[in-house]
Amino acid sequence: MSSATIASPLGPVEYLHAQARWRWPEVAFWLATLLPLILTPSYLILASQIAITALFALSLDLILGYCGIVSLGHAAYFGLGAYTAGLLSKWGWGEPLTGLLAAAIVAGLFGYVTSFVVARFRHLALIMITLGIGLVVQEAANSAGWITGGFDGLQGVHTWKIFGIFRFDLYGYTAYSYALAGLFLIFLVARQLTHSPFGLALRGIRENTARMTAIGAPTHTHIQTVYTLAAIIAGIAGAMLTQTTETVSLESLGFQRSADVLVILIVGGTGRLYGGLIGAAVYMVARDQFSGLNPQYWYFWIGLLLIAVVMLLPNGLLGGLSLLMQRLKAKS
Repeated sequence: MSSATIASPLGPVEYLHAQARWRWPEVAFWLATLLPLILTPSYLILASQIAITALFALSLDLILGYCGIVSLGHAAYFGLGAYTAGLLSKWGWGEPLTGLLAAAIVAGLFGYVTSFVVARFRHLALIMITLGIGLVVQEAANSAGWITGGFDGLQGVHTWKIFGIFRFDLYGYTAYSYALAGLFLIFLVARQLTHSPFGLALRGIRENTARMTAIGAPTHTHIQTVYTLAAIIAGIAGAMLTQTTETVSLESLGFQRSADVLVILIVGGTGRLYGGLIGAAVYMVARDQFSGLNPQYWYFWIGLLLIAVVMLLPNGLLGGLSLLMQRLKAKS
């Protein structure tokens, strides 16, 4: 059989355009995110936390799922964004959108600086480096308690109305709408990025860095770019958490938050964009329910959930769903 016979009928550009087309499950997913505003208004505070966590998971998925960079210190950028927005508000500027911009700049600058180190290591060394970055930033924030508030948290945070109109109410309508809008807009950017030649290059780096370097791809530059972008998105997520809760603490920088978002990606499925979103919803709802059943030992049930997903669905919930759909198509 000739190579022309087995070749794909689509060229590279056509393939990317086909992948970038919106499909009905995606549209249905985003329409479903509006349902909490109608069906479960008493859970809108939790829904806003899910949307913010999903945005944070999306930022990690860009470097882990698409570039193969395992990070145990990604909360450093989340926390920097959270403290930037909180300090601006405490010092008299609580406008939310400019707070997001400031958080993105601070987290992005730190992400750019650290990307020079991250881009030069892989595997175990990279895990240790990212963990070290997170621990150093957390301890620095703790030592600067006169600015950050230390273990007591930052006091005096007050977020202004969005556009001077929409106030952050106690019921969570504004918070959820704000978080969901931010998640959707940034998701559009990430989706366009991953369905571009740059996104294909990231997948190549994930699969075989040496081969990508051999064919002339600027692997270090690509890693630095996506790592900086991931830091920016994480910083925005942190700022959103500060603005919607009007509080920020060292927990936003801690290892536990980095570990949680990694678990979320494993549960949902890496390298799929929607994996972080689905994983955040499952993890946050499970945590809410399990902690209600047993406030002291709820991590036991989270551990069982993680073990079950890894053993039964090694590619996460979306990976398992994709495999099921393929089998159903094969039978039909």
